[in-house]
Amino acid sequence: MTQRRDFIIGIAAAGLASLAGGGCVGMACSRRKFALNASTFRGYGITLLDQVKAAASAGFTGFEPWMKDIRTAKEAGVLSDVCRAAGDGGLEFVNGIAFGQWVNPDPKIRAEGMEETKRDMALLAEIGCPRIAASMFGMQKPGAPVLKTEEIAERYAAVLDLGKQMGVRPLLEYWGHSVNLTRLEGALEVLKLLNRPDAAILADVYHTYRGGGSFEAYRRLSASTLPVLHVNDYPATPAREKLVDADRVWPGDGIAPWKEIFAALGAAKADPWLSIEVFNPNYWKATPAATAAEGFARLKRTHEANRV
Repeated sequence: MTQRRDFIIGIAAAGLASLAGGGCVGMACSRRKFALNASTFRGYGITLLDQVKAAASAGFTGFEPWMKDIRTAKEAGVLSDVCRAAGDGGLEFVNGIAFGQWVNPDPKIRAEGMEETKRDMALLAEIGCPRIAASMFGMQKPGAPVLKTEEIAERYAAVLDLGKQMGVRPLLEYWGHSVNLTRLEGALEVLKLLNRPDAAILADVYHTYRGGGSFEAYRRLSASTLPVLHVNDYPATPAREKLVDADRVWPGDGIAPWKEIFAALGAAKADPWLSIEVFNPNYWKATPAATAAEGFARLKRTHEANRV
């Protein structure tokens, strides 16, 4: 219990430093900030505990859990076992993947989305996870109302206020296939409007390309505004506009301009968690442990070959 308590206290301290715009804290200072997003295990149907063990055994020091898996572990009474396994494996929870509809223009749906986000933040705080994804979920599909930048900014500000109360920092997430907030450039405009030190972006290599954005825009980020970057690659075909999540491949297996990406990150003096996120069903033919190990190897290789 002492080890788990010390682990969670350390992560909570890191989260508070992040909210304050502070620098490197704890394990991230002394080890590579390589993380694994739980989407990489999506096709296996394994428990959060098994996901954590596989990620730690592969060499990752960070993990992005999905909220549905955290809820399942909580309901099963094994969330403390998950935290213990993470602590024993030197694994830090860096960001929770959530889907509360905080941006929906319907007041009733938005209120329900904020309540869901609050519950999610409470669970993340319980496991010492300092961040939560704040996406356009519910407003991403064709036919959804197109929101003004000012509307997204106003609603994101409300999520930021909630995050300050709960001790969990919301990261504004853009999706390349989405009707709303398609590009990184759009997310940057939201941050510019708000001009708040706690506002930040959850960036993604695939989504930057899928939405037709520019990797040069990474130069407009900073260590504070880019705490997490989803790392993945994409093929030359199908055409950009036809790509889907399942088309994502390991970094280095596609056409992403890694030299340009890492040069932009270097120019921005950004030092994000680099988190592998793929949904490719071909990878689920291997064991979860083998998939995690392959993801770590590809991330390490890409980082070492291209970092500035």
